[in-house]
Amino acid sequence: MDNVTDTPAAPATSLRPNALLTFVMALACGVAVANIYYAQPLLDTLARDFSVSRGTAGMIITMTQLGYAAGLVLLVPLGDLIERRRLIVTVSLATAVALVGTALAPTIELFILCALATGLTAVVAQILVPFAAHLADDDQRGRVVGRVMTGLLLGILLARTVSGGLADALGWRAVYWLAAGVMVCQALLLARLLPREPGQTSLSYASLLASVLTLMREEPLLRRRIVYGAAGFATFSVFWTTLPFLLAEAPYGYPDSVIGLFGLLGAAGALCANVAGSLHDRGLSRIGTGSFLSLITLSFLSLITLSFLVMALFAHELAAIVLGIVLLDIGVQGNQILNQGAIYQIRPEARSRITTAYMTCYFLGGALGSAGAAWLYTLAGWTGACALGAAFGLIGVLFWLTEWREPTR
Repeated sequence: MDNVTDTPAAPATSLRPNALLTFVMALACGVAVANIYYAQPLLDTLARDFSVSRGTAGMIITMTQLGYAAGLVLLVPLGDLIERRRLIVTVSLATAVALVGTALAPTIELFILCALATGLTAVVAQILVPFAAHLADDDQRGRVVGRVMTGLLLGILLARTVSGGLADALGWRAVYWLAAGVMVCQALLLARLLPREPGQTSLSYASLLASVLTLMREEPLLRRRIVYGAAGFATFSVFWTTLPFLLAEAPYGYPDSVIGLFGLLGAAGALCANVAGSLHDRGLSRIGTGSFLSLITLSFLSLITLSFLVMALFAHELAAIVLGIVLLDIGVQGNQILNQGAIYQIRPEARSRITTAYMTCYFLGGALGSAGAAWLYTLAGWTGACALGAAFGLIGVLFWLTEWREPTR
């Protein structure tokens, strides 16, 4: 038996008859992933409060995403090895501790360190998603993953709105105190409702981590979907790292609460989750992917490129920015669901490790996008950041053009 193809255990239960459990897992994913987005609408405020440059403040996002990537590598594979409920509850409580540290941080250095720790532990969302996929029946898996991912996407969207509004009303530290309390409540709820689920492999921890690389080497579909995901999230991060700087300046001059409201415009992307999941369950993943790509000018990344070009040319036209947000989220999130539906079919006994491979590269792409955007915005402003987003989009489009040579998947 090799390092990857372990004999899978039978699912402990099914999510299909249990709407409550599906809802709770979706809610928990949204709450967990929101922690890595609270800082985005606050960057201009944090830069002023800590008396640092915007480039330095932008590193908060970069370090959070790098922490998330580290958590994907070090923590998420444990979902295949040990009892998942205990792992999820423990990591949720660790997130609460990191958030308390953020709320108390007296310097930008300590804030960034706590942001790194928050990113590391916020990966509980990526333990829950393959857990949901494992528990679901085969003919319901796409829909279940779609519903859980809808919760995750709504968490991303609402995080910016809640953060901006709360910061304006009570200050930015209140955001992190509230988030810490919510994570404690989540841990208690999940400890009560999640089923016990034994590990799916007897590999050692070192072999478990090494098997992630084996999966990437042996599975071409995984590698292709990684490129789509990483390029898309790099573009997504370019946008959301620099948008608060643009909206805080003249002619807008918006406060944190208004900047946070822009996150709600991405709801169209979250609504794509259930549609994409249903297409996957009906055996229409390839057609569904093509439909999303056609809907957004042949490729979701080409649409991202278009949206950035529109916003670069009309940076001070609010309607162009709104349009760009909507198109960007539809493109990225619709294809994200299809990416995950495809990769979770590869090896059922290794879903947590497949998640590690895919999502680590996904967030490394995001970290690259946010770091480059913060630096380029300092040098060339919004137009420079838009050019960077368009470049990442073009990379994805060019790679997608090679897909026609491969068998239908």
